[in-house]
Amino acid sequence: MSTLSADLMTLLPELILAVGAMALLLFGAMRGNESTRLVSVLAVLLIAASAYFSFVGPDATAFHGAFVIDGFVRFIKAAILWSSAACVLMADRFFADQKDSRFELPVLMLLATCGMSLMVSAQSFLSLYMGLELQSLALYVLAAFDRDSLRSSEAGLKYFVLYGISLIYGFTGSTEFATVAGVVKSGGVSIGLIFGMVFLLAGLAFKISAVPFHMWTPDVYEGAPTPITAYFASSAKIAAFGLLLRAVLTPFPGAFHQWQQIIIFLSVLSMGLGAFAAIGQTNIKRLMAYSSIGHMGYALLGLAAGTAMGVRGVLFYLAFYAVTNLGVFACIQSMRRDGKPVESISDLAGLARTQPRLAFAFAAMMLSLSGLPPLAGILAKAYVFLAAIDAHLYVLAGFGVLTSVVAAYYYLRIVKVMYFDEPGPAFDHEVGWSVAVIAGLGTFFSLFFVINAGSLIAAAGTAAQVFFK
Repeated sequence: MSTLSADLMTLLPELILAVGAMALLLFGAMRGNESTRLVSVLAVLLIAASAYFSFVGPDATAFHGAFVIDGFVRFIKAAILWSSAACVLMADRFFADQKDSRFELPVLMLLATCGMSLMVSAQSFLSLYMGLELQSLALYVLAAFDRDSLRSSEAGLKYFVLYGISLIYGFTGSTEFATVAGVVKSGGVSIGLIFGMVFLLAGLAFKISAVPFHMWTPDVYEGAPTPITAYFASSAKIAAFGLLLRAVLTPFPGAFHQWQQIIIFLSVLSMGLGAFAAIGQTNIKRLMAYSSIGHMGYALLGLAAGTAMGVRGVLFYLAFYAVTNLGVFACIQSMRRDGKPVESISDLAGLARTQPRLAFAFAAMMLSLSGLPPLAGILAKAYVFLAAIDAHLYVLAGFGVLTSVVAAYYYLRIVKVMYFDEPGPAFDHEVGWSVAVIAGLGTFFSLFFVINAGSLIAAAGTAAQVFFK
């Protein structure tokens, strides 16, 4: 097999998504919006095919080491692709209910997912940026709110990424992760390289909505249609965090003490803001935005530890976060009256008496996100807290526990509204099988995952070892 053929086979999962998206775009253009349901189904099948080819075959690199397939990539891609398929199905149902189905939506989600896959496979700052751009351009269109505002703010942060890459290249002479790691190990960490890392981390912190680069998150979460918000909260967030892990641990193991300080700073601010800013929220999607910021802070605890145990905790946390958040947003999508979505927390009043199954699912996942035992969330938080303690980050771990206690208030408040407030008008009972299945999976995961979590923990541990060979 020629080198080019081997490279293309390594990137086959991404090629399936890219070529499939273009084919579906042509098909939709010829058939019109009445083809949206079929395009959505075909998009899910393409994502499934991409997932299959991501897991067959050996570890490999492609295009002179610019891209890689290894255990870490497979783990992150599994979370990205599962989340993307779920969001495509949720979006199909949502826009059909709105009588505003458009075939372009699943196509854009396929292109964004392709960019995410390229991002986490990157072994070079150039391939990193290429995947980041592909993802971002599609997400611009998907975010149906004040896109001009989002575009201008993200463009500014992407200059941070570009400037950081330029400085790293200037002080190491390469954009390849392995070469940069060798230069840092042999020559030390210069002031210019530190500035490059700061700019790079600032841009990536924006992508995961870590404080103080979180400004866009509440508005996007509230303003975007619910399945698109779910896509931002799951696939996009997991891909960005996977990119952060790869862009820090592979090229900069020799600069651990420099970037650790930045990660600790981001973690503390994110946990603090996520705990306190959500308390006064009245819109459920806006509350989930601040919840997301807090959860990224907890995940950053594992990265701050800088150990295999810490990275294992991060990966396990991201898997928990993906499944549970998708279930929550499926429940939020079920909040409809007279065919129109409602998003106020007060609209959940007395839900346990009007729709007990929906209330039960909502409550199970809210309690899991709060970290209350014996639900899945306690296990996810325990792994990152223990990793921080093992790395002697006692104050940071203690602050994480404290903010978890504070954050539990707003999760418990939602449960209180559903079970103890006087009921309002009932929601529409027809939610669609896909939304019901996604909510059911999130509920089952929250309730019973702790009974048999060993396989996922082992997979996360194997993926984490990629960085510590």
